[in-house]
Amino acid sequence: MAEDIDAELLERWRGGDQVAGRELFTRYFDQLYRFFTNKSTEPDEMVQATLLALVKSRDQFAGRSSFRTYVFTIARNVLYAHLRTLVRERAFDPETSSIEEIVTTIRSRLARADEHRRLCDALRTLPADQQTLLELHYWEGLDAAALGEVFDAQAQTIRARLSRARAALRDKLAGNDDVLDTFHP
Repeated sequence: MAEDIDAELLERWRGGDQVAGRELFTRYFDQLYRFFTNKSTEPDEMVQATLLALVKSRDQFAGRSSFRTYVFTIARNVLYAHLRTLVRERAFDPETSSIEEIVTTIRSRLARADEHRRLCDALRTLPADQQTLLELHYWEGLDAAALGEVFDAQAQTIRARLSRARAALRDKLAGNDDVLDTFHP
């Protein structure tokens, strides 16, 4: 149903209907803001960069995936490009570099509650790929197939990565099961 609405709005937008384009942006703004809030001190700028990239690439979307996974693929690429600019003295590797290593002053609006704050802190210490994977899966509801599209990997590979990411998060939280409970939407 949501995919049908996205497809219809995208076609209207491609046809010149600016209102449809604004509706698409509105549908994804909060999700993108939430995605960037825990990873950047400037989530507004990151959302804007993602939406600008979406404007530039709207005609490239071929419909082989959902529009939602296309949006988060762009968001992931914008995030990684931003993180690469922050790391001048060493190479940024999203599979091993954590957000905390790159940006030490992150304060998340989502981290108001103590348990949620500890969860966010633990997530930031994970490699960016693991953090992004867990957040897209649990907070944005992307399944293994959709995550496979975002990360350009097979669903089976994504399931294994999710398992490793969960284990890494558990290790970081070291027995704070009440914190893990706040991770589910």
